[in-house]
Amino acid sequence: MTRRLHDRHRAVLPDWLALYYKQPVEITHGEGRHVWDADGNKYLDFFGGILTTMTAHALPEVTKAVAEQAGRIIHTSTLYLNRQMVELAERIAQLSGIPDARVFFTTSGTEANDTALLLATAYRNSNQILAMRNSYHGRSFSAVGITGNHAWSPTSLSPLQTLYVHGGVRSRGPYAHLGDSQFIEACVADLEDLLGHTRNVAALIAEPIQGVGGFTSPPDGLYAAFREVLDRHGILWITDEVQTGWGRTGDHFWGWQAHERSGPPDLLTFAKGIGNGMSIGGVVARAEVMNCLDSNSISTFGGSPVTMAAGLANLTYLLEHDLQGNARRVGGLLIERLRAICAQLPVVREVRGRGLMAGIELVRPGTDEANPEAAAAVLEAAREGGLLIGKGGGHDTSVLRVAPPLTLTVAEAEEGAAILERALHTV
Repeated sequence: MTRRLHDRHRAVLPDWLALYYKQPVEITHGEGRHVWDADGNKYLDFFGGILTTMTAHALPEVTKAVAEQAGRIIHTSTLYLNRQMVELAERIAQLSGIPDARVFFTTSGTEANDTALLLATAYRNSNQILAMRNSYHGRSFSAVGITGNHAWSPTSLSPLQTLYVHGGVRSRGPYAHLGDSQFIEACVADLEDLLGHTRNVAALIAEPIQGVGGFTSPPDGLYAAFREVLDRHGILWITDEVQTGWGRTGDHFWGWQAHERSGPPDLLTFAKGIGNGMSIGGVVARAEVMNCLDSNSISTFGGSPVTMAAGLANLTYLLEHDLQGNARRVGGLLIERLRAICAQLPVVREVRGRGLMAGIELVRPGTDEANPEAAAAVLEAAREGGLLIGKGGGHDTSVLRVAPPLTLTVAEAEEGAAILERALHTV
């Protein structure tokens, strides 16, 4: 039955729409940290639909809120007052750390980043954008134009002029051999030099931890050091929190807070986990920036009553159950367990991450050369063992991405690590 569905998928959907596994999986239902496929197989889910089922599958508080709201009214658009949208915006504005914040809701992280770019370029009257090498910001025309990872950037055409900055990848590149403080100094010097050859740049957009890029990140404080340079030039800072927001990193509620010496960003984008599977994205910006547009705008589906009800219920659950703390505690244990497992495996170059966001970079033994074949083999073996994980990493997809729902228990972390250990040993 699954094979027939795969044939139908290939007959009507684009060839470039990627599917995991040689024999793709149809997931039919889930509960907690587990999902089941159409053949009745049960899996421990360590990827959450690309970090989107952030809290738990079929979380009663969220499903109840969605059902009750859908029973009242499903859609109105932003042309009418929406109590749930106002309430969620109030909470997000307060949590963002941005003073005098305004919130605009979209339906995805791609659209959120697209909106942030629109705001920044309009505010600064410039189409020049600084982005990080190895970055990923979405699938729209403008988001592809600032993505620093050619595996996810199918065209060089863009409405933006994009300049790429060093610093997103700590352990590779020309500054990898430096200590953290020297690494930051070198990246700042590179930024200063780059700005010496440009004029009127609109913004820097950066993921605090690069998601599709393989959960890579700079040393803490890099973006604070960048911010001091940006401020001198009047350049805005956009932090892309689509994957790092809502406490997933454990140490901080937002990824930017690892770099907060210079204060909050000018714009913050979010999506994925806030809806626990419902389509929510958005932008937070200080009022001066958010209100700079001089034409009308609406969102047909952004901030819909149903998705806002889901977001409110999910955020309430996350805060009341201290899931950031759980990400710190259980995620810390999981990452240390993964490091112990991988310490003697020549196929593993590095285990990195923060909270419930871990990457395992695979190489050809004895070299620093990426090993996407090994990553594909481990992905398959983990699935056979009952564990779903993801892939990413630079241009070569050689990093295993581990990002379970934030309610993960210690026992489930140990179970998943044991399955992953067996899968790694198959390589």
